[in-house]
Amino acid sequence: MNIDHVLDGKELFLIAGPCVIESEDICFTVAEKLKEISGKYNLPAIFKSSYAKANRLSGESFSGHGMDFGLEILGKVKEKFDLPVLTDVHETSEVVIAADVVDVLQIPAFLCRQTELVRQAAATGKWVNIKKGQFLAPEDMDKVAAKAKSGKVLLTERGSSFGYHNLVVDFRSLLILKRFGYPVVFDTTHSLQLPGGMGNFSSGQPEFIIPFAKAAVAIGVNGLFLEVHPEPAKALSDSATMLPLDRMETLVREVIKIREAVQK
Repeated sequence: MNIDHVLDGKELFLIAGPCVIESEDICFTVAEKLKEISGKYNLPAIFKSSYAKANRLSGESFSGHGMDFGLEILGKVKEKFDLPVLTDVHETSEVVIAADVVDVLQIPAFLCRQTELVRQAAATGKWVNIKKGQFLAPEDMDKVAAKAKSGKVLLTERGSSFGYHNLVVDFRSLLILKRFGYPVVFDTTHSLQLPGGMGNFSSGQPEFIIPFAKAAVAIGVNGLFLEVHPEPAKALSDSATMLPLDRMETLVREVIKIREAVQK
């Protein structure tokens, strides 16, 4: 699947997968379903998962099995299911290594102001998905995106901090981000996270995932970002915010209805 075609802004696209690479089996299960839904609904899709999560609240939280293991799994997903793949990079030393495998390099929200990280990711020639920090206004993101210079940039909204242990989504943000001319993605699951809401871990409000996805598509986002898992309750990371895999097709069916209505 040609990644430039997926991200050309003409069609709604989906970025979906488990939070962290736990096992080959889980990644293959999710990728197989994603590929099936992509074909059935003619919806371009990108598989996402992180080889590491560097911003865990507690040092006891699962943060992945490491870069080598994670990139090996992502490479297998890409080859077996013919899906573009996306993963986070956290330090400049990771960029070239990850770019050798993945199609999209993601800058985590907490790192979106790291100038050299953004620049080096863009210098690989890969697409770069920059998540808007919870602490930034949407108006600030044009400056962040300009650091990339390549123009192959996605801007992702993932909610804004609202007091302690809470995020809110200001849907004006999506419209402001669209003014800058880059594809805009709505991170539906992280936007419903309650950071640190379970003490050592984050909680969330997954019951709002489908309604929020529909609202974002109605506004006109280019893509939806979803963390999905076959059994979220057993997930090793973000278990309280991920969408059950068996609900992903329902979400896709609903947002396509909205998309078609808006286009008419």
